[in-house]
Amino acid sequence: MNAIFQPWPWYVSGPLIALVMIVLLLIGKNFGMSSNLRTMCTLCGADKAADFFKFDWKAQRWNLIVVVGVIIGGFIGANLLSETTAVAINPDVITDLNQKGFTSAGKAYLPDMLYSTTVFSDIKNLSLLILGGFLVGFGARYAGGCTSGHAISGLSNLQLPSLIAVIGFFIGGIFMIHVIFPFLF
Repeated sequence: MNAIFQPWPWYVSGPLIALVMIVLLLIGKNFGMSSNLRTMCTLCGADKAADFFKFDWKAQRWNLIVVVGVIIGGFIGANLLSETTAVAINPDVITDLNQKGFTSAGKAYLPDMLYSTTVFSDIKNLSLLILGGFLVGFGARYAGGCTSGHAISGLSNLQLPSLIAVIGFFIGGIFMIHVIFPFLF
């Protein structure tokens, strides 16, 4: 059980991801989470309002099962297979985040400052969540997929647009953490 409670090294998890990608390639499927939003919107009747949602959603049922599996697996991993919620990060990063008001840095995976229910009573944090959600959703649609779809599925298919998108994701992430994040906090 001790091996299950510890993070798996790259040489175990990496080949497992590669195995999943090989199986998906062999059966003609592409992995990506953001496409599930389109499928769920179609299930809810959005195809009656916009042509974008008019497609054979039944061909994507397997991907909806992946979403359910991710949710269940995340719950099991967080609640049953984790001895602690402490995160092993650099002590200098913890000090820096504590100075910025993130008191749970190094103690939990998600900062309480952003992921607790009190975020809904603070207009600044609520505005950031809404704006961030819009930008992520728009970016995933504009880029033709989300980070997982491009970085895992697109790169394994040797797609140049996915390589460009992944480079853009990294540049955007670096810009966010070094320019925008210090400005906001």
